[in-house]
Amino acid sequence: MSNKDQLFEIANRQQGFFITRQAEACGFSRSNFHLKIQSGEWIKERRGIYRLAHYPITERPELVLWILWSCNRKGEPQGIWSHDTALDIHELSDVMPSKMHMSVPSNFRRRTDIPRVLNLHYIDIPESDTETRQGYRVTKTLRTLIDVINEGKIAPNQIAQALKEALQRGLISRREVDSEPKLTKIKESNEI
Repeated sequence: MSNKDQLFEIANRQQGFFITRQAEACGFSRSNFHLKIQSGEWIKERRGIYRLAHYPITERPELVLWILWSCNRKGEPQGIWSHDTALDIHELSDVMPSKMHMSVPSNFRRRTDIPRVLNLHYIDIPESDTETRQGYRVTKTLRTLIDVINEGKIAPNQIAQALKEALQRGLISRREVDSEPKLTKIKESNEI
């Protein structure tokens, strides 16, 4: 398999995006990246993050872009979409947060400034509370609802609406709701 095919396989799993480390692992020399950019094959999105120019643009490319920004030195994504952003990804709310909410491990550190578009939550989320989408992870519906309740920034009626929608669509079960006191309280007070 050629290095171009290898890179396409990686980028295809990440909506056309890739990081420097991934391109180098496929055999591309960092000193030649500028040639790929000049030729129009690659687009430099941010420092260390690129996109295949001819890859179809997806509906929410920023979800992958910022997850790749969160990569550690080994090239492993650290961020998980959570809170308000996870509600939006699960299509459970019409809340339009001014920032994208990403949870990162409590020991997460970056040498660069945190982009203004991001609101980071420093918390260790178990793998069992996440699901993988194309190029990113997001908290599962139950975890998302608990997170927004605990944060206390979304109005209770909007949380109730999200809970009702999640139950109707089968994203969570009544048994799961009944096992979480805060969700049970919302369910009972809103007669869901």
